[in-house]
Amino acid sequence: MTDYAAQLPIAVEAVELASGLMRDRLPGVLTAKGDRDMASELDFTIEQRVRSLPQVRTPDISFIGAEAGRAGVASDLMWSLDPIDGTANFVHGLPLCGVSLGLIHVDRPVLGVIALPFLGGLYTAVDGGGARMNGRPIVVSETDRLREAIVAIGDYAVGDGSERKNAVRLAVTRQLVPRVQRVRMHGSAAVDLSWLAAGRIDALVMLSNKPWDTAAGVVIAREAGARTVDRDGSPHTVNSTATIAANPKLIDEMLEFVHAASAALDA
Repeated sequence: MTDYAAQLPIAVEAVELASGLMRDRLPGVLTAKGDRDMASELDFTIEQRVRSLPQVRTPDISFIGAEAGRAGVASDLMWSLDPIDGTANFVHGLPLCGVSLGLIHVDRPVLGVIALPFLGGLYTAVDGGGARMNGRPIVVSETDRLREAIVAIGDYAVGDGSERKNAVRLAVTRQLVPRVQRVRMHGSAAVDLSWLAAGRIDALVMLSNKPWDTAAGVVIAREAGARTVDRDGSPHTVNSTATIAANPKLIDEMLEFVHAASAALDA
């Protein structure tokens, strides 16, 4: 069995390096990635700096980043980095953003480190080892009634196909608003999944799944006791089409609302 925990100090060092750069530097020049989507100069700087660390320390593990794509040897293990998750928030001076570095075995995330540099949290987890925030164990909430739940919705889509994608998101929102305590949209998967793990929110629905967005956070949430699934209820992997997660008492109802929203659009 692979000792994933042996890679944790490397991941923490890399994420703390990136977190320091986020605190100390401005976004810099912005590069358009599509309709209303962008990467900052600092996104590229952080990815370049962070990529070099695990590639030197773990040359047998491949790497994928949100900005520069894949690198390294073919391997069953792969590092997955989002240098700034929530770039739009960061560019506008909003603190809801972070650095997300995960380790994936074949298609299953097995290690995660997230730093939220403007919110004071370093979240870590290794498969089978529990989840921690700033070194202290964390667990998901015990909320068992949706009317008492805070539910996060993933960011709206931009670019090609966004009208159809956002129709589903709006339909999910309509299903949730009359039934939950509050709906929130933070604009960062790293924030959503970390806060789910820490019990600050009770569930989340993100109708997309990029490995750099979700790999680290899914491990952290899962190890804190959340159930993380695809839209069909199957266990979440990097090949999933959505990221739906909640404490175990709420996950079945969350899936029902996603299915009801999709059915309403197809009717």
